[in-house]
Amino acid sequence: MPQQHLDRLTALDASFLHQEGPESHMHIGALTVFGGPPLRFDDLLALIGSRLHLVPRYRQRLARTPLDRGRPVWIDDRSFRLEYHVRHVALPPPGEREQLLALVSRTFSTQLDRRRPLWELSFVEGLQDGGFALIFKTHHAVIDGVAGLDLATVIFDLDSDGDAEPQSPPPWTPAPKPGQLAMMTLGAMRDARDGVTLLGSALSAGAHPRRAASRLREAAEGVGEIVWAALNPAPETPLNVPIGPYRRFVTLSGRLADFKTIKNAFGGTVNDVVLAVVTGALRSFLLSRGVRTEGLELRALVPVSLRGAGDGATAGDVIGNRLAAMRAPLPVYIADPRARLAAVRESMDGIKESRQALGAEVLAGVQNFAPPTILAQASRINFSTHLFNLLVTNLPGPQIPLHVLGREIREVYPIAFLPRDHALAVAIMSYNGQLNFGLLADFEAVPELDRLPGWIAEATAELLELAQGAAAD
Repeated sequence: MPQQHLDRLTALDASFLHQEGPESHMHIGALTVFGGPPLRFDDLLALIGSRLHLVPRYRQRLARTPLDRGRPVWIDDRSFRLEYHVRHVALPPPGEREQLLALVSRTFSTQLDRRRPLWELSFVEGLQDGGFALIFKTHHAVIDGVAGLDLATVIFDLDSDGDAEPQSPPPWTPAPKPGQLAMMTLGAMRDARDGVTLLGSALSAGAHPRRAASRLREAAEGVGEIVWAALNPAPETPLNVPIGPYRRFVTLSGRLADFKTIKNAFGGTVNDVVLAVVTGALRSFLLSRGVRTEGLELRALVPVSLRGAGDGATAGDVIGNRLAAMRAPLPVYIADPRARLAAVRESMDGIKESRQALGAEVLAGVQNFAPPTILAQASRINFSTHLFNLLVTNLPGPQIPLHVLGREIREVYPIAFLPRDHALAVAIMSYNGQLNFGLLADFEAVPELDRLPGWIAEATAELLELAQGAAAD
């Protein structure tokens, strides 16, 4: 479906608005570093302007319904100015990597203005090694990480030829802002449509009772597994403390081939290896804090896409969130790297065979019919500190080089978000043979964040050495 004026937020999209507070910012994004000759800011503006019609949501803002009687809707921003959302920044000399990461940290320490379209893009010059960087920042209510990779094709190209002139965009005329009466009428119509949808589902179940009973049984089992996980809280750790509004951000770039070598030697998936490596790094972090790890198993919230193979965000489609969250155990009590990977693999196999994702999808569907007050409470439960210790998300990216106006992207680092009382989030993305880690933390709660990339590298090196030894035997 195309993105339209007056589209209503899904329950999951709206939950990210309910979750946002003075300290818990709900925007996500990426740091992309480019090589090649300098790029003129005006050329970048012209490129984005020529393609913005492919993503109408980027010219829309939130509008609340009268008396908050329903979820917010997207309306065209009649005062939209591209220059407000695309910013030009230059690092002071010498333009070291630490200065770039400090800029990302500051950028992600401030919330997006809900009176405007919920995105920003910073064009950064003055890098010590030449080239430039782009810092993407988009509210999670607009888009999820998986759809975001599809959306990047609006700006990124496969073509390394940067001489082509941007095409003239089609004229854009924002739709009139709806009045209170129109919003109330629209809300009533949607409530009636939701009721018809529920009735249709009930009639369909009556027409196919066996299929409906099987589906209901599977869904009930999935919901039951989620409830069971909620009744077994995550342990208390230094990562689960009150956080402030300020962030730290660091990065690490690895070789995707190394993770595949480990996977091929010991079985499982690349994601299993990533989780095992993160577990090893967290073990080192906890030991450095003097935390006893005997018998300690952390819980990671791992987002899982509900999009089908042909369900990506092609240009102009609805780009809201299609995610479910599963809770993966991280056995930091295991000192042996190979045994740690085996435990992670066994746990993830169990989760995949379970119906957690189906249960999460059912709950998300139920929330679509929930009044806003109930939805707000449900969203707080979803991100409760008692359920998980940190967010870990692994995104598959393109394995070919991408370009902007002929300049090749050298590195891409995803940036996640910190829910309330969660001081660390780990986002991973593969790109052109790399496996890149973006580590976001609360500024005060995790002052030693710059040591975490080293611990991740050590955990990777340990497993790689074992894998190469196993291959040689």
